[in-house]
Amino acid sequence: MARTNLGFSDATGTRLRVRYEDAQVHGLCPICLEDCPVLCTVGRAALRGREVLYPRPDYFGRSVAGSNKIYGLDWADLQIMSDVRAEATFPEEFRNPDKAIFEAVDITTSIGFKHPIKLKVPVTIAALGSTKVAAKNAEHIYAGAAISGILTIIGENVCGMDPNAVISNGKVQDSPDMRRRVEAFRKWWDGEWGDIGVQTNVEDQRLGVDVYAITKLEVNVIERKWGQGAKSIGGEVRIFDLDRAITLRKRGYIVIPDPLDPAVQEAFKAGIIRSFERHSRLGMPTIESFVEDVEKLREQGAKVVGLKMGQYRPYTLVWALKAASEAKLDYVTFDGQPGGTGMSPWPMMLEQGVPTTYMAAIVIEAAYRLWKKGKHVPHIMMAGGFCCPTQIFKVIALSKWPNGPGPFVKAVAMAKPILTAVFKAKLFYEWAVKGELEKRAPQFAKFYGTKPEQIFEVWHDLKVKFGDRLKELPVGAIGIYSYVVEYIGVGLKQLMAGARRFRLDLLDRSLLAALTPLAKEVFKIPMIHELDREAIDALLES
Repeated sequence: MARTNLGFSDATGTRLRVRYEDAQVHGLCPICLEDCPVLCTVGRAALRGREVLYPRPDYFGRSVAGSNKIYGLDWADLQIMSDVRAEATFPEEFRNPDKAIFEAVDITTSIGFKHPIKLKVPVTIAALGSTKVAAKNAEHIYAGAAISGILTIIGENVCGMDPNAVISNGKVQDSPDMRRRVEAFRKWWDGEWGDIGVQTNVEDQRLGVDVYAITKLEVNVIERKWGQGAKSIGGEVRIFDLDRAITLRKRGYIVIPDPLDPAVQEAFKAGIIRSFERHSRLGMPTIESFVEDVEKLREQGAKVVGLKMGQYRPYTLVWALKAASEAKLDYVTFDGQPGGTGMSPWPMMLEQGVPTTYMAAIVIEAAYRLWKKGKHVPHIMMAGGFCCPTQIFKVIALSKWPNGPGPFVKAVAMAKPILTAVFKAKLFYEWAVKGELEKRAPQFAKFYGTKPEQIFEVWHDLKVKFGDRLKELPVGAIGIYSYVVEYIGVGLKQLMAGARRFRLDLLDRSLLAALTPLAKEVFKIPMIHELDREAIDALLES
């Protein structure tokens, strides 16, 4: 049963005086005391107002947040089916037990059609843009994507937020921050696997960021964005500097409260106003305008054009896929609940939009129906809460019909787990360098050691690959590589070997069974006790 307790959240820094189980359904204690010192949502809002709509401002720039609501349907409601029969194994060469080992499984894939981007692992790093947490970890993120052989997208508002950007006649001419991110990827890129792209929203298009990225930075991939990803409005960040807020306001951004107002400036200097909200405008596309936009992007030199789609209502999700089909788009990333990395409005993250599991079912069915009508079907990436190989196996398998089309889902896009990997790699490396690991994480240090080269399982492999250059590699990139290539990649190979499918394109819906009636209904997958019934009867009668 779906439930959210709105009275408290670790993300917003709110608490209840009573236990969660004893709270009222709407999220308040059964009795509210006038001398209670605990700040529930209502109590904190009485003091801080709109600030409580967002994750804690004191954590901004060093945290990521995502919904913890239970939506009633989860990837755990599908079970992966394994097999052992030779006839269930594809292709022919893997019917030899000496070759049918999990390390031989091919998990590579590609995104795009005329200029496909090859991925070593069916993972991409979803757009991380102007938020402080993305900016301060940029070198780690993009180097990690490069050495992992995957696609990464630079998110929205980077040029507009760059204090050193050169803007003339309303168009960006140079952005050191954008260049820094592109160069961080290309420094470690092998030129074959993965690539780096740039995402553009309404503000970016007005600034000509797409043209700048294509012509000046020679970026191949442009991703359009009509609204935010896991939430349905524009991108938000928090600004703690008055001069920076004024600059952004003059560049055309929506900044609340207005930093050009003298009264606001005085209140900020007095410490009454502590920060500003910077918001982006919302996209209002039509299919016709989108088709024209994509055509223009390709004329300008974009080789791969994609779309980032948020968690909108079912009809709008299918409408977006139809628009992408009409525009002959390379890919669409559908981002559902419970994702989120920046200053997402917390009530929206919890209570508004389509959760990823339901979204996948809707989008995959729509893709199949478009295919049946002979329409162009863009490659699909799903996003929103993915963090482990079982989920990736399931969503890809779900998108292919046995002896039919697909898989339509080519990869999943991640953001929060990527940043978590960076956080942890940086933190433990810092402790190791300072000689503090034994004190900070005694059990870990006792088992693995205290030296930097001991704490990373992949250190030796990367040392062999990069030699002395390993000293230059941002340590967060090692965390990404370890997480994406070693954990997700190897875990996916093991699952596929267990299912006796040794290539990613051979995953299909026959490998899944529903564990709940709701999963059966939504995904149109039989429950385990219903699976193979006709084949079992035929086998026993033969």
